[in-house]
Amino acid sequence: MKSRSKIAVIGAGASGMTAAITAARNGAEGTLFEKNDRVGKKILATGNGKCNLANLEFSTEKYYCDEKDKLSKLFRVFSVWDTISFFENMGLMIKSKNGYLYPYSEQASSVLDILRMELERSGVKTITGVQIVDAACRGKESGFELTDTEGRNYSFQKLIVACGSPASLKKGEGMTGYEIAKRFGHRIVPIVPGLVQLKSDERFMKALAGVRCQAEAALLIDGKSEAVEMGELQFTEYGVSGIPIFQFSRLAAYALREGKSVSVLINFFPDREEKEFLFMNKLRYETLKDKSLENYFTGTLNKKINMVMLKQAGLKVDAKAQDIGWEKIKALIKQSRSFEIHISGTKQIENAQICAGGVDLKQVDIELQSELVKNLYFAGEILNVDGKCGGYNLQWAWTSGYIAGMNAAGYSTKKMAEESVNSERIQKEMQYAKN
Repeated sequence: MKSRSKIAVIGAGASGMTAAITAARNGAEGTLFEKNDRVGKKILATGNGKCNLANLEFSTEKYYCDEKDKLSKLFRVFSVWDTISFFENMGLMIKSKNGYLYPYSEQASSVLDILRMELERSGVKTITGVQIVDAACRGKESGFELTDTEGRNYSFQKLIVACGSPASLKKGEGMTGYEIAKRFGHRIVPIVPGLVQLKSDERFMKALAGVRCQAEAALLIDGKSEAVEMGELQFTEYGVSGIPIFQFSRLAAYALREGKSVSVLINFFPDREEKEFLFMNKLRYETLKDKSLENYFTGTLNKKINMVMLKQAGLKVDAKAQDIGWEKIKALIKQSRSFEIHISGTKQIENAQICAGGVDLKQVDIELQSELVKNLYFAGEILNVDGKCGGYNLQWAWTSGYIAGMNAAGYSTKKMAEESVNSERIQKEMQYAKN
């Protein structure tokens, strides 16, 4: 009788739990280590406590990754549809909100409870309150020896590192996985905050604090537009926030790290074509030009935005529009479509939802096994893959966890990765989206 592989999984987050469950389901003897007193704590905070666990509007373009071809192959093995099946087969009811997938309960705790129950049902040994701080390879076929903070040693044949990142943790925490990977010779792409707020040193930020508005935001790096996002922006005393900002914040973080100039260019009227917008405002000027500038701009943007733009232009709010003249009014109107905010930094990693950077994906194969050390696997955020808001980062956790767990258990997914996407599965996904 074939002996069961002894597999250790470091980190009981979304990817680690998925890896442990998958390995155990496929005949491995899995042990899951978690430094916290309970598993999956980060899951409880996802999706504002509702856990947006995936998205039917899936595309690899939603991810920042230098290895897009490899990423596409990995998602062929475990797609959004597989995520749905994985959870529904464990008893979780799922619903779609415009393609965003949530547990029917809209409680992240439901997702965590389902995973915890499955860990127990599949026979995974879960060890909480123990932090693994070192791992060594005893030889090509001899496995690994892990060491915890108390100096205790644990021996396993295979190892899956799924420690996650320092995002949303206390300063100094969350670096263990990268340190272990480096000891095995892996290159770590520099870690920066992702899905995080941007800071500005503009003096007018305090005057805008508290304003929320729908707008288009472009990220300028050394004056060149590198990304454009649409949605609700939130202005704060320290800078600017909101999903559009989160989506390209990692690009800003890397640019700032390299000493480049970074700013956000805001169009407060993205739904209006420029010529039509100017014509409409020229008619408005002819009708309302006897009003003071404060009253003239009432009924357009949020009053705080208007006041900041008037002050920036050096205009007094009690001056009449007709005394200022149409050309200066037109300049203000154009500025409302290209309002620039200089970015001086990002909020700290402790404030970020995820981190960008990590173990170079070039150094793992299509089975997420290390190209440097046999029987060493990686899963989740520790790898240099990060997605935009909308369930994409959790999808990566489920996908990478499944692939690492399956291959560590001895069932290669390489053929699945190289094959074209199954047309029947696509049809099922489309049908699910319709329902």
